[in-house]
Amino acid sequence: MIKKYIVRLNDSERKELTQMVTRGKVAAYKRLHAQVLLKADISDKGPRWTDQKIADTFDITVRSIERIRKRLVEKGLDGAISRARGGGSKRKLDGEREAYLIALACSDPPQGRCQWTLKLLADKMVELKYVDTLSYETVRRVLKKTKSSPGKK
Repeated sequence: MIKKYIVRLNDSERKELTQMVTRGKVAAYKRLHAQVLLKADISDKGPRWTDQKIADTFDITVRSIERIRKRLVEKGLDGAISRARGGGSKRKLDGEREAYLIALACSDPPQGRCQWTLKLLADKMVELKYVDTLSYETVRRVLKKTKSSPGKK
């Protein structure tokens, strides 16, 4: 298999990574990433280890090594050493919309109902155009954070 992202460290990068590995106070993941990059280095001074040998030595997956190499090429040394930021999803409800949801949950339930359900609250928030879509699970998480219990009187 041909590697798409090649690790070629210069002297200053190699020195910085070596210090990181030998220094006492470094986060474990940073030390591991530094060790992986040092072993994956294919320059003249690098050991040129295969990904499988690195994976076996440090007890990580080959895919993790590929991601570390990719971050080195795309984001530089600091990006490769630090943890990758998760994409995550954008919050559906900001503080203002959460306040509307809580106020709605504390209000009287719809006619014919003795209390609000999570699904009814989600549907009402969409109906009132506070959000385009809203799952009952999001409603549950928001209401779980509050200390009030709107269902109990």
